[in-house]
Amino acid sequence: MPTWQQLRDVKLNEYTDAADGWGKVSSRSNADKDRVDNGMFAKIHDTQKGETATRAAEDVRQLSRNYQYLHTECGLIRTALNGLASELAAPQKKLKQALEDAENLKFTVKPDGSVEYPMKSAVLAPGTNTAQHGAPVPYAPGAAEGIGSADANKGKAEDIAQRIGDAVREAAEIDSRYAAVLRKLKAPPGLTVDDAALADAAADTKALQDAAGKYADDAAIPHGKSPKENADWWNGLTQEQRDEYATLYPASIGALDGLPSPVRDDANRMVLAETRAQIQTELNKPAPNQYIPNPNGTYPAVVLSPEYKQWQKDQERLKDQLKGINSIQARFDATGKEGLPEAYLLGYDNDGIGRAIIANGNPDAADHTAVYVPGTTTNLKDFDGNISRMTNLWMETQAQAPGSNVSTITWFGYEAPQSIAPDAMQKSWAHNGSPILLQFMDGLETVQGGADKSHTTVVGHSYGSTVVGDASNRGDLAADDIVAVGSPGMLTGRAEDLDVGKDHVWSEAAWNDVVPAGGKVAGLGGQTWGVQTWNGIPYSAGFVQTVPSDELFGAHRMNVDTSGHSDYWTPDSESLKNQAKVVVGEYDKVNED
Repeated sequence: MPTWQQLRDVKLNEYTDAADGWGKVSSRSNADKDRVDNGMFAKIHDTQKGETATRAAEDVRQLSRNYQYLHTECGLIRTALNGLASELAAPQKKLKQALEDAENLKFTVKPDGSVEYPMKSAVLAPGTNTAQHGAPVPYAPGAAEGIGSADANKGKAEDIAQRIGDAVREAAEIDSRYAAVLRKLKAPPGLTVDDAALADAAADTKALQDAAGKYADDAAIPHGKSPKENADWWNGLTQEQRDEYATLYPASIGALDGLPSPVRDDANRMVLAETRAQIQTELNKPAPNQYIPNPNGTYPAVVLSPEYKQWQKDQERLKDQLKGINSIQARFDATGKEGLPEAYLLGYDNDGIGRAIIANGNPDAADHTAVYVPGTTTNLKDFDGNISRMTNLWMETQAQAPGSNVSTITWFGYEAPQSIAPDAMQKSWAHNGSPILLQFMDGLETVQGGADKSHTTVVGHSYGSTVVGDASNRGDLAADDIVAVGSPGMLTGRAEDLDVGKDHVWSEAAWNDVVPAGGKVAGLGGQTWGVQTWNGIPYSAGFVQTVPSDELFGAHRMNVDTSGHSDYWTPDSESLKNQAKVVVGEYDKVNED
């Protein structure tokens, strides 16, 4: 426990000065990591081939991990020192006020914290009303308590001693909390940050969250608020406060719509790296005993142990999670390849089927933005195809409008149905997912600076188009165009019902894509009065159900040269080219049926 003299004399600015130094190292490490991820990988793709490129990429990836670790650990030290200084300020102020009161009253504070006051040298121990000699200070009920009287001094001395004791005890509790965390914030020897080190960094973050909750509380982060409210909160913080929240609560900061994309990317990459390390650490643990004697005493003599069966299930789950993380990492590593821009991880969650939002190029500054919403069976373990669709779309936008500033985003931010039947035949997935999509789109518009700052297209594939339709039906979808690809229905019967306007609704459906017909069976389309036609030939009339690929729906039906339900993003296809033309706003060049 610190003494009152130590609490009085401690220079809290020395802690904050040291915190500034650690903060600078953390920020520099983060900037260096970004240069490695977005610059050095690009150079490898441009200059190296074969085995040389593979080894160089491994070395660069390790360097990125090292910088990530430095960024996290140095940031935690900064936050711990700032938190310690901030929390010690209150008990130090309380102590100094007590000492000043004692001095003004001509009382003497002894080295052990006891207080001596003018009455036969009576001394009060801190936090007591008993003289140090052990006998109570005499007090006569009803006696005068004028200024300088014994009883008045006794009460004042009691108060001062109590405040001194409280201040020291409060400081001791604060010191103990932060000291326990700071002792653990040390790097292992060597120049290689491995999975164990990154997993340890995640544990360090959790420990500091518990210790520094009074200084930087997760409750202060605007969970469940609008993107504008999130942005206002963030803009009201100092840069140091932003850095501290991002280091201490990266998952919360990375999930906030309305914050700048580079901020969310840094936070989510921290979560991704530490999650990967934790998963790999768990995978590396040895298996439990595989067999045990048959408890029934019958044939076979031995059976698989319950512990081993659970271990097998855990291994399968962890491998699936790692597969998703590796898909995201592969996109990071592809930066610079064939001109592909830097990637931004705008969302990541490992729970359940997972969640991930990945942008090609910074959407905050994009002139054209495309947001792709995937459909049925989407999950992180098989996510690489959904990432590739948007890298292909980005590439094609550059072919259609060379040099255009475009960001294409894979938005997997909702619970997608995992089976065609019965899951994808239900509307609840769309009803639950559409508010999340609306929030994300509002967040994009917020960071871009307004509705007129970027031309935005939402591309919904399969059940993803149903989510988009429900979002647009609710109104205020922050988009200029909607493209429905292989759509089972958008929960409305007419393109004009969508809030972007009929002229800005586009549809693609391959001749042998059965999903639009299946959507009608499930009732995911919309009912409307009219005459259904095929190539202008009537075949049904009355109150009919329509999906975006129907002529009656009223969308621009774009030419498709691919087949099946999943090939609309095949490089150099007419299907992909038409999407790209919509994304860059070259409507007159779109080839329609």
